[in-house]
Amino acid sequence: MQALREFAVESVVVLGPGPFGGPTQRRVLALHPPSLLEAARALADSEDFGAPWRDSNAPLVAWQHVAKSAFESGSRWRRLWLAHGFQSVVRVAFALPGSRAFECFLFSPREFHDRAEAAPLAWSVLNLWPLLRSTLVEAQAVLSPRERECLALAFDGLTARESADRLACSERTVNYHLANAMAKLQVDNKLSAIQRACWLGAL
Repeated sequence: MQALREFAVESVVVLGPGPFGGPTQRRVLALHPPSLLEAARALADSEDFGAPWRDSNAPLVAWQHVAKSAFESGSRWRRLWLAHGFQSVVRVAFALPGSRAFECFLFSPREFHDRAEAAPLAWSVLNLWPLLRSTLVEAQAVLSPRERECLALAFDGLTARESADRLACSERTVNYHLANAMAKLQVDNKLSAIQRACWLGAL
């Protein structure tokens, strides 16, 4: 957050897919400051950006004035953010498989007048994203590190026996971790577990 303050960013929201929902479902994965949770949830519940945006030819980076159509369109999230004094939002999307994505929203009390003002923010988020993504995956803690490791090797095409050789453990241990991962992700096969782990950004 400190790195973004020089760009007058005072709030950051990261939305991501729910592990068991459809491609349009989004949830709040990270928020600063926490006092804006209601506004962040309203953004997650809205149909703005999200799957329809990803399915179009729209760019991965977007910016707009929060006040734009806030009252005419009945946009609850815009009204809430505007009430907290925010004027502009920059959104950067990080695609995941299955028409899902992480979306990072940066809110500023300043009004950005053109794309050139939003561009440095987007570059900052792109630079910070690897660290932020690993933090998010750890915070969600759906899978243990060993379960993620076994799924990653399966994703690379290794059998349980080959994974066991790579991890210096027994084939039974690998299958145990894969079974645990499938149970946590509520699926009944390895391929579906890999897919859902990808949706979470765990692979």
